[in-house]
Amino acid sequence: MIPGELFPAAGEIELNAGRPVLSVEVANTGDRPIQVGSHYHFFETNPALQFERAPTRGHRLDIPAGTAVRFEPGQSRTVELVPYAGARLVHGFRGEVMGRLDPVPEPEPEPDDDAAEDSAEESKT
Repeated sequence: MIPGELFPAAGEIELNAGRPVLSVEVANTGDRPIQVGSHYHFFETNPALQFERAPTRGHRLDIPAGTAVRFEPGQSRTVELVPYAGARLVHGFRGEVMGRLDPVPEPEPEPDDDAAEDSAEESKT
């Protein structure tokens, strides 16, 4: 064995297997090429990219890590997006989210100990 040597499994590796995929038509309305990296929050991409943004919140390109998609000026294309996984926290990019992608769940109410005691006493009588 050589230090750092890799032993990949035989066959193809399917990326993002089982993840929901969102297809979006995107047009570059700017006068310069725009490149979007694999893990960039697509919702926060360059404003010169024209597409329906709201559904793309919390999504990234469905492409291998470390790669990118380039949109030439005037070019339109359909891209596939997948939702972020893990903690679903987004910080940085264009600063439009800066935190949780999903709403914080409401805490469950604490049981009322006095009400439980009153109920127990009533059932005894």
